[in-house]
Amino acid sequence: MKRWLPANRPLERKPKGARKIQAAPPLILSLSFLSFIVLGTQLLKLPFATTAPITWTQSLFTATSAVTVTGLAVVDTGTGFTLFGQTVIAGLIQFGGLGLMTFAVVTLVAVGSKISFLQQSAVKEAFNETDTSSLVSTAKAVILFALVTEAAGMLILTCYWQAESGWSTAAYEAFFYTISAFNNAGFALQPDSLSRYVSDPVVNITITALFITGGLGFSVWIDLVKKRSWQTLTPYSKTMIAGTVIINVVALLLIYVIEYDNPDTLGKLDAAGKWWASWFQAVTPRTAGFNTLDIAALEDGSVTLMLLLMFIGGGSMSTASGIKVVTFVVLLTATYNFLRRDHAPTLFQRTIRTETVSKALALTVISGGVTWVAIFLLTITEDAPFLDIVFEAVSAMGTVGLSRGLTGSLSAAGEGIIIVLMFLGRLGPLTLAYLLASPRQRHVRYPDSRISIG
Repeated sequence: MKRWLPANRPLERKPKGARKIQAAPPLILSLSFLSFIVLGTQLLKLPFATTAPITWTQSLFTATSAVTVTGLAVVDTGTGFTLFGQTVIAGLIQFGGLGLMTFAVVTLVAVGSKISFLQQSAVKEAFNETDTSSLVSTAKAVILFALVTEAAGMLILTCYWQAESGWSTAAYEAFFYTISAFNNAGFALQPDSLSRYVSDPVVNITITALFITGGLGFSVWIDLVKKRSWQTLTPYSKTMIAGTVIINVVALLLIYVIEYDNPDTLGKLDAAGKWWASWFQAVTPRTAGFNTLDIAALEDGSVTLMLLLMFIGGGSMSTASGIKVVTFVVLLTATYNFLRRDHAPTLFQRTIRTETVSKALALTVISGGVTWVAIFLLTITEDAPFLDIVFEAVSAMGTVGLSRGLTGSLSAAGEGIIIVLMFLGRLGPLTLAYLLASPRQRHVRYPDSRISIG
């Protein structure tokens, strides 16, 4: 039965303040980052942003690389951009590094007066939190922690570099390198990155400390501040810390052994320099992007190791990308337990849920699949050695920024592929976390079936 309203009675409408923007968090996140990339592209295309005119594609590539904190560059940052252009790049890096961690909460609070249960699950997944009430305070802690850490890095580098370049130049370079390092971006003001400091302990320690701190994950640091004891840390924090230490130490020893007699890398350095160079190259593939040795001169064994390190990346809720260290550890643990016929994998006396293993597997398969498609396309568009193409693709997907020299000679199609890879590599894991945090109810269930594997 139809219900008729009086002709003179207007339809009831909700007040504007009561309306909510209905949009999926991954879409909001992606569009926001795209907006900053577009803004950065326009700013970097301004005549006073560069020392010589650049194309729109070069501007887009640089802006994307900065927002996604990658570090790959088709225009030399130090000579191709003016002070204004370099400052824009630093700003884009800062937003790309910190924004990804804090934007989830800020956006979800902004789209409505309350966060729905589904959105709460999504944010908790992205922030590795179990208590929804602490999400906003966590976002604030992220910003405060980042600013304090960056201030410390700037102070150390400024005081150290002022003797060779003066206070003003030293302060500016410290500002740029600190932001780039903490956010795991890898942008440098010199064409050879940090090669001139290959044996310098102060620069090596400061820069690596910055990008390891940023890449470890803010949830780990917050946990350390709250607990201050290894025994009381969460299994995630323990896994992240232990995994980071083991991976870094193993990578250090392997690179030292592989490159020891290479005349183009460690062979030309003294005893102390060999260890500093090995350390830097061992930790920088964890999405940092700086280098103190010529990456193109490394042995194939070292390059292969770096490919794995770039694919793994850093920690969740960090400035690093990749599939994440804990994802890698979970997969290794689940595989080991399966081979032992133990269907309840554990980490630090805690059982890993099947859902967690499935998420880790899904993220790894998707990341690997996207990277493979990009490699396939680049082999068609680029006339370059296969190893260089693979390295470039993995570096872009992991938002690392290391290159064997292919970036500057990419074709227009190749630049487009790398741009897409950098964007997917930065936003993909968090977007996938949102999707995986949204369970769907199945109303139909089918009988089980045994399918042969292997």
